[in-house]
Amino acid sequence: MQVVWIVLLSIVGLIVAYFLFLFIASLFVDTKREYKVVSRFYQALCAGIGYWLLFFARVHTTVEGRELLPEGRFLLVGNHKSNFDPIVTWIALRKCGLAYISKPENFNIPLLGRLIRPCGFLPLDRENAKNAIQTINAAADLLTTDQASVGIYPEGTRNKTDEPLLPFHNGAFKIAQKAKVPIVVAALTNTADVAKNWPWHRTNVSLKILAVFTPEQVQALRTADIGDQVRTMLLEAITEK
Repeated sequence: MQVVWIVLLSIVGLIVAYFLFLFIASLFVDTKREYKVVSRFYQALCAGIGYWLLFFARVHTTVEGRELLPEGRFLLVGNHKSNFDPIVTWIALRKCGLAYISKPENFNIPLLGRLIRPCGFLPLDRENAKNAIQTINAAADLLTTDQASVGIYPEGTRNKTDEPLLPFHNGAFKIAQKAKVPIVVAALTNTADVAKNWPWHRTNVSLKILAVFTPEQVQALRTADIGDQVRTMLLEAITEK
């Protein structure tokens, strides 16, 4: 019995030490600064958090179409049904070095909201046109300076409706046009089931790379046309039986 208690206390001690380390690391993050150079150290820290979250949430991810991913940086777009979407995608495509554009509220999440900033994550205030343009330009800079690939959800927010997709904000595609990089279209399914399945059941999540718009195609098309094509692809992928 004594051995069991020693093991349990050791585990609790390691967990406390881990969170203390994350807390100390977060203190070195300047929340008022725009990080133009991505920190590999903070990327590793956030990846560790992501792995643990998916492990405890019992999420198993299958990736299809990985061979379609282009060399070099790209803009990743997809559907958004769950808070687990960026975590699943970020971990599944860890080698791509993604930095997500997210709503400002996510940067106020205790601990994690600070740690994602040096990873290149950017807040997008859609209520302020000037700030939104600055974010789009900053995201394009991350791509052109080879700091990170960028992920964004054209729906603009998490889809809490019964509809498969929300209306698109086609301005998201301007990032790829400014940076002259490909657009990768990816569909996620079953992430909305994680909360319902946990803790008794595992959730099998699918991340499918559907298509890649080349830089030439991105430049030749209007953002509205890109949006129509991306929407059609995603609808077909997430509603197929």
